[in-house]
Amino acid sequence: MKFGPVSPEDAVGCILAHKTKAAGRSLKKGHVLSDQDCRDLSEQGETSVVVARFEAGDIGEDAAAERLGMAAKGGGVSQDTAFTGRMNLYADKPGLLIVDTDAVNAANRIDPAITFATLPNHSQVNGDRMIATAKIISFAVQDDLLKKAEAAVRGAVRIAEFQPRKVGLVATELPHLKQVTMDKTRRVLEDRLRPSNSIVLEEKRVPHDEAAVAGAMKSLLAEGADFLVLIGASAVVDRNDVLPAAIDLAGGTVAHLGMPVDPGNLLMLAELGGHPVLGAPGCARSPKENGFDWVLNRLLADVKTEPADITSMGVGGLLMEIGTRPQPREIKRHTQSPKIAAIILGAGRSTRMGGPNKLLAQLDGKSLVRHVGEAAMSAGLAQTVLVTGHLAEDVGAQVGDLDILTVHNPDFADGMAGSIRTGMKALAADTEAVLILLGDMPRIQAEDLFKLIAAYRENDNNLIVTATSDGKRGNPVLWDRRFFEALSSLSGDIGARHVIAENPGFVAEVEIGPAARLDLDTPQALHDAGGSLPGTKT
Repeated sequence: MKFGPVSPEDAVGCILAHKTKAAGRSLKKGHVLSDQDCRDLSEQGETSVVVARFEAGDIGEDAAAERLGMAAKGGGVSQDTAFTGRMNLYADKPGLLIVDTDAVNAANRIDPAITFATLPNHSQVNGDRMIATAKIISFAVQDDLLKKAEAAVRGAVRIAEFQPRKVGLVATELPHLKQVTMDKTRRVLEDRLRPSNSIVLEEKRVPHDEAAVAGAMKSLLAEGADFLVLIGASAVVDRNDVLPAAIDLAGGTVAHLGMPVDPGNLLMLAELGGHPVLGAPGCARSPKENGFDWVLNRLLADVKTEPADITSMGVGGLLMEIGTRPQPREIKRHTQSPKIAAIILGAGRSTRMGGPNKLLAQLDGKSLVRHVGEAAMSAGLAQTVLVTGHLAEDVGAQVGDLDILTVHNPDFADGMAGSIRTGMKALAADTEAVLILLGDMPRIQAEDLFKLIAAYRENDNNLIVTATSDGKRGNPVLWDRRFFEALSSLSGDIGARHVIAENPGFVAEVEIGPAARLDLDTPQALHDAGGSLPGTKT
């Protein structure tokens, strides 16, 4: 390929290198110049134009990107149409991304114009997640170089699909460990298993001694467990500690103890009767990503895991500040009428209200949560989910006659993040965006939701759309599915504000007025708005 300036007369059929104007028209980079284009350029006084000209053996950028992407594509992977020298690859189903890193490196070293990029090896991915992109830097590459890259990257990316498994859980007990903590630990494990359609076959809670653990493991395998997870009341700190000793007593083998991932250092990988046994570190009680996830996902995807695999996890294994963000090259992949749902957060304890549940307070003859529920219903959304917690039955009854799915957050006392996670789990699998509303913002109207949805639809970069009042951000907030993973892994009581702060390039603001910030948290705020608490009058 030849590149450089030529006269307009010699540029017919060449590729324009830089955006320019001709006779009032804008000619984009990559445009193939026609006779008329070149005449217009000449007539407006242009003496040269920078172009690219193909030579024998050149392959255009789109065709080259398609060939490179298709060569790399392995099982469980789909592709989009090559455009502007790029073709993206996507996961077809939930699973683990498996990358031949040596093959990708070899392909990228053939020519600087030929590039292939992927998510990190062994990333957990959902269906439709972008996993790789083939990009040709120049307008064309030589066929012989492209053939070498194709050969190098052949089948380099594939998806190891998650398999549904029956998991046996052994949890040990000590006096200091509360039953509510053990209940929550099981729910967190069930959440981790859900993407693979796996289940906890049975949980056995036993004393923290090796004989009890060994007996429980044998019993669960006899009941049909595919593999076992052990969660000790006290962390494993030595090869002769209770859980590894129980493996020995049961006739199993401890393959590896410890891993260079933090959180997750105290993980144990073992085998009993031909079945994997995973000794969970203490951080497995938390929904945040940790080393336990990395090994558990391998087991769920039937990816063989040896001690050498675990010891190689150190680079990238410091997870304390890990964040989940959408891929910047990922675009909205929705229809003309994207399937948009709503989650109404109604699980809080109303501590600032001084006792009564504020969602049951009356305003204009309706409870606060009823106002929000009716607004969501009037917006014609695909699905509306109400998350309850404190006084769940009373709150749910306020919208019992509406087409709203009510789900309970058993950990509502832990904060807002748990309610968002609970609502996300209840969404239909094909949901493309979700509006998250607070249950105590009764002045939100369907028209406000329409405005947020319109802003979402008008620009592919509007992945987060937040309501504002006088330019100050408030609620509701609309989220594209690219952020569903981030929302599903929140923790604490701060909601998703930090996700918005970390992604300013994807945020759009829509002014809806005072309703965006009217939060009736206190008796005085409720009184000022003309409302009344349950059992009282305005």
